[in-house]
Amino acid sequence: MVIYEPGGKAQQLAAFGFHLYLFGFMRKLTEKGGAMAAVLNQKRVTKRHIGGGWLSRWAVRTFTSLKRQPKLVPRALGSILAETSATPGRVCEMAVSERNHNHSHYHQLFSMLIVLFLLLLDNALCIRFPDRVAPSIRDQTDQQRFQVAVFALGSFWRSEAVFGCLPGVVRTTVGYAGGSKSNPEYRSIGDHAESVKVEYDPQLISFRELLDVFWSSHDPRQVYGQGPDVGNQYRSIIFVNGTEESRMAAVSKEQEQTRSRSSIVTTQILQLGTFYPAEPEHQKFELKQNTILLQLIGNLPEEELERSSLATKLNGYVAELCPPDIQKHIDSKINDIIKRGWPMLRDL
Repeated sequence: MVIYEPGGKAQQLAAFGFHLYLFGFMRKLTEKGGAMAAVLNQKRVTKRHIGGGWLSRWAVRTFTSLKRQPKLVPRALGSILAETSATPGRVCEMAVSERNHNHSHYHQLFSMLIVLFLLLLDNALCIRFPDRVAPSIRDQTDQQRFQVAVFALGSFWRSEAVFGCLPGVVRTTVGYAGGSKSNPEYRSIGDHAESVKVEYDPQLISFRELLDVFWSSHDPRQVYGQGPDVGNQYRSIIFVNGTEESRMAAVSKEQEQTRSRSSIVTTQILQLGTFYPAEPEHQKFELKQNTILLQLIGNLPEEELERSSLATKLNGYVAELCPPDIQKHIDSKINDIIKRGWPMLRDL
């Protein structure tokens, strides 16, 4: 142990002042990192949410470990003055302990500087950093407000794109429905039809409006097929939940039939049974053909891409099946993003 005699209260006050300066300096350094620290410590961010490289992962671990260290708050002035009245040997031990504590602070300061540098570097390289956290209570409430509609109108690659851009549509999923085979697959679909599940906000778009889009987006008079796609899996079906939707579907079918007496509308109206989601490679199929847009939204993992509302809209946009005003708006948004140097596309 190094033994020395401290210079009394003046030296202790000087040390206290230096601590205050150091504390204020570190608070300024961590202003920009404050939001990141809050996310890492108040929310549950899992490893699969981190889309960046090893720099981001190292930064997350370092931030988390630093938050577990004692806070960099100087000791109370009264405590320092009181301890100067201790015996010489006790004061010497206290001084050495204080010096070691200061050394720990400097080490943490250096680590914090490295972390902030890596975070800035990740942003400069456009590496995706965690921006998704566990759903909040508000998100769960919104989820309960959404309703589900399922339609079959030919190839589900195109069907998903048809509904994706509509205002009020939250997300879409392609799959199989309308048959008796358990766990169907694309190469073994059985008697199911290729279908699309549409999750929507009834306050923004109604089931009746979805029916209008359904009728206008395919030929319901073609028997067991749509265009070049011929087969039982491409038949036209409206799946309904309950008597009210069944009534609306029947009325809309009658109206569609009155538009042409020369041919019969072959669309079936069935109560919705089990909907089997299709394999991942079939989800957001149109969007996956556009690598530029995939990069622009951060190359989302397969599961996130399937559930993403942004990907749902872009899937319709790529297929050029959005309403004209929405198609034009997304065009403008993407062009602006590219002009500004390829930042991440977060919303539309």
